[in-house]
Amino acid sequence: MKITATRQALLDALLVTSRAVSTRAALQALSGIHVSANGESRMRATDMELGLDVSLDGESDGAGAVVLPGRLLVEVARSLPDGSVTLELREQERDVEITAGSSRFHLRTIPADDFPRFPEAEGDPIALPGPPLRETIGRVARAASRDEARPVLTGVLVTAEGKELTMVATDSYRLAVKRTELESPVASAIEANVPARALRELARLIESSPEDPLHVWLTRNQALFRVGSVSMSSRLIDGQFPNYRQLLPESFEHEVKLPRVELLEVTRRVSQLAQRNAALRMSFSEGELVVSAETPDLGDAREALPAPYQGELLEIGFNPEFVRDGLESIADEEVVLKLISPLRPGLIEPADSDDFSYLVMPIRLNV
Repeated sequence: MKITATRQALLDALLVTSRAVSTRAALQALSGIHVSANGESRMRATDMELGLDVSLDGESDGAGAVVLPGRLLVEVARSLPDGSVTLELREQERDVEITAGSSRFHLRTIPADDFPRFPEAEGDPIALPGPPLRETIGRVARAASRDEARPVLTGVLVTAEGKELTMVATDSYRLAVKRTELESPVASAIEANVPARALRELARLIESSPEDPLHVWLTRNQALFRVGSVSMSSRLIDGQFPNYRQLLPESFEHEVKLPRVELLEVTRRVSQLAQRNAALRMSFSEGELVVSAETPDLGDAREALPAPYQGELLEIGFNPEFVRDGLESIADEEVVLKLISPLRPGLIEPADSDDFSYLVMPIRLNV
C-alpha cells in the first residue's frame, strides 16, 4: 500500500480525523488513526462514542490498511516541508515510511484488526439543510449538561417532523429551545438524543463545507452524518429526555423589552465582580434596570440602564454565565425578559420572533 498526497491535503485530513482520537483509551487502537487504500484513500478515528471517516485527496497504489499513532502522525505531518508526501507500508518492518523531500520517518504500526468497524449507511438518508442546523447547534448545545452523572442531559434532543426542526438542551438549571422552519418537509419524522459534543463537531464540518448537502441515517443507538466527503458517527443517548414543554411557564407577570447588545455588554462588565458562585442581581423598578454583583473580598459593581418596567420593585438573581449565554444565542436587536417572581425561572426570548426560548433558573438572593 502506497499513498501519495500533498502535505497540506494530508494535514487537512488528519486535523479533522484526529478530533475523534481517544486520549485515554484502554484499547491501543483507539489512540490511532486508521489509514486505508482501496481505490481511494481514507482516514478514520473513533473513541467509541464519536467517529470520523475522512477522504484523503491523493493517489494510492495497492490496497491495504494500517493503524498509526494518531497524535504523533499529526505532529509529523505538521512538521513536514511543503510539497508531495508519500506514505508506504513496509510489512516486513511493520512500519509505515513517510517521505517528503529529504525528510524520512518510520512509524511503527498498531494492529489494524483491533480497530472498530465504522458504521455503514443503511436505507435512505434524511436530508437536512446544513447552515440552519449549524446555527441552531450553536445556540442550543451550550445549554447541555457536562455532568456525566446524568448522561441524558449531556445530549441535545433533535426532532424533525414535517417542515419543523426542533432542538432542545438543558442542564436542569437552564433550558434552550430552538425551532427552525425547513424549506421542504422531512420524509419521515425523527427524534434522537445526540451528544452535544457530536453536534458541535457536526457544526464544524458544516462550517467547513457549507455548500455540501447533509445526510443523516439513524438506527436505534447510532447516528451517521455525512457532509461532503466526511462521515461522522455518534452513539445516541438512552433514557427519557425531560418533557421541556412542562418546564416552560404558561404566563408571566412582567415582560421587559431591552436592547440586546447593551444588556449583554452591561452583563459582561458587571459579571467580573460575580465570582465564586456569586449571583448577577437584576433589580427592576419604575423605568429602570440595575444590574449588580458583589464578591465580598473582591468588591462590587453596578450599572443602570433604562427599562420599560412598571410595578413594584423586583429583584432576581441569575448565574451570570447563563445570562451571557442566553443573550449571545440571540441575533435580534432587542430581547424580552419574561419574569414572574424572584424564585421562579426567567425567560429570555427574541423580541421579534418566537423561534427561540432560553429559560434560566434563579439564584436565591441574600437580602
